[in-house]
Amino acid sequence: MHRGVLRPGEWVRLVDSKGRKHNFALEAGKRFFSNRGHLDHDELIGREEGFTVTTSAGGEYLVFRPLLSEFVVSMPRGAAVVYPKDAAQIVALADIYPGARVVEAGVGSGALTCSLLRAVGPHGRVASFERREEFAEVARRNVDQFFSAPPGESHPAWTLTVGDLAEALPASGERCDRIILDMLAPWECLEAAADALVPGGIVCAYVATTTQLSRFVETVRVHGGFTEPQAWESLVRDWHVEGLAVRPGHKMIGHTAFLVTARRMAPGARPPRRTRRPAPGAYGVDYHGPRPADVVSTDA
Repeated sequence: MHRGVLRPGEWVRLVDSKGRKHNFALEAGKRFFSNRGHLDHDELIGREEGFTVTTSAGGEYLVFRPLLSEFVVSMPRGAAVVYPKDAAQIVALADIYPGARVVEAGVGSGALTCSLLRAVGPHGRVASFERREEFAEVARRNVDQFFSAPPGESHPAWTLTVGDLAEALPASGERCDRIILDMLAPWECLEAAADALVPGGIVCAYVATTTQLSRFVETVRVHGGFTEPQAWESLVRDWHVEGLAVRPGHKMIGHTAFLVTARRMAPGARPPRRTRRPAPGAYGVDYHGPRPADVVSTDA
């Protein structure tokens, strides 16, 4: 990432007095146009970020380099992006650390990939798997754009494979510390993830619906080689603060996805048997999902 004066090829973010935002790459001799007038890129190049610029029509813009959290919500999309609030939870609660070997599937539009590469640092490794070539291409462009990779090159800690993780990961012989599963049916990749994870490693699934959440959690339990899975979601609400007028904001980032984490046991080891009884009816006649061996059918 860059600091210091703005350079040609870097992306900048312009914000007007109403909060409207524009992101673009700086090019010498080029001009930016908006409904508030135009300005030349040369007026921005060579200056330290954090200044105000005035357009030909008198419009004012704040000029900064975009933060990662700002970049990912405005990047071109092939698939839906992992929002910053969830990416932050994944980095923190899946314990992504400098030097970690991380496997990610699928790559989507590359939003989470950028956070993972930031977290593992120059000595770590992120191996991304994506089934769809068109999504992989969008992600490749977004990640290269954010990290200002030279043409034809990508981040040195990143590899992107087009293929199904359930097949491609075992074939690669990859051993990893963390696996992030962002896909419709992450339970289909659990066996491959279990084989690739080192003991103590973490699997983290990002799923959108309660049915996906239930299926993945119960599949982890049935596998028997992981600790008890932990599931949660996060909600973010802004606040209006103006003198004595302090109240919740009118906008909120509510449900985006559920997150589930579990840790890999050592080969042949099993977690302690759960002693808490399931809720009445939890595994009753209407339940048709995976069922741990020590759980019998229950009825309300």
